[in-house]
Amino acid sequence: MGLDADLKLTPAGHGEWTASVGEEWWTPRGPLGGYVMAFGLRGMELAVADPERSPRSATMHFLRAPGPGELVVKAAVEREGRSLSSATCRLEQGGKLVGLGLAAYSRPWEGRVLDDSPMPEVEAADESMPEAVRPNAPEPPPFLRQMDMQHRFGEAPFSGSEHSLTGGWLGLREDRPIDAAALAILADAWFPAPWPRLRALAAAPTIDLTIHFRAPLPLAGRLLLGRFDSKLVRDGFFDENGELWTPDGTLVAQSRQLGLLLGARE
Repeated sequence: MGLDADLKLTPAGHGEWTASVGEEWWTPRGPLGGYVMAFGLRGMELAVADPERSPRSATMHFLRAPGPGELVVKAAVEREGRSLSSATCRLEQGGKLVGLGLAAYSRPWEGRVLDDSPMPEVEAADESMPEAVRPNAPEPPPFLRQMDMQHRFGEAPFSGSEHSLTGGWLGLREDRPIDAAALAILADAWFPAPWPRLRALAAAPTIDLTIHFRAPLPLAGRLLLGRFDSKLVRDGFFDENGELWTPDGTLVAQSRQLGLLLGARE
């Protein structure tokens, strides 16, 4: 078992696949958004069917939270150019649309590397595998049992901090290369950036998530450094910007999402 088994797509013909949404990736409000997005990425990758065209940008809009059980993935290439393919996907469950995705896949283009994204200096990651369930700890949401997360940025959630900042080293407990599907999960796994500014829990479902893939995939290694911040909460909506680096300082992904901060009163 593992992530590949959890994201398995079974061909159903005519650009459709079936999958199974598992409760091992559950949050308090349904499956992790990045896990749901990973199904769409797998479908669009199969539709593009060109290993030389790597994912460059992907956006998923979450229309409703799927429940456990069968998921239908529909994917198609909307335009295929000489170097870049534009693909879309639809995720359906029980005849209802739960997600819409759009992605660009491209071969590398020749050009200069201009890098103004230095990795912040933080304490190095602990590479030892964590315990699955820490003694005397509260029961975590099921998806956290799949994760290794080591805090490095910002204050604790609900501590009344002055800044919407969080993050640290994170990765799957499973020792596997980091591909686009894994990056979707890592970009969405940390608790929401506004939580440190609050004094009490507020649910934070994702409306949309965009990921820009900035390095060749897959990546060796298990842990990336993620930094996530938010600039504004208004009308119940918040933004969250994320960056993910390898331990050697290579920026591998940038993310941006719009979420709802439900019932935030303190």
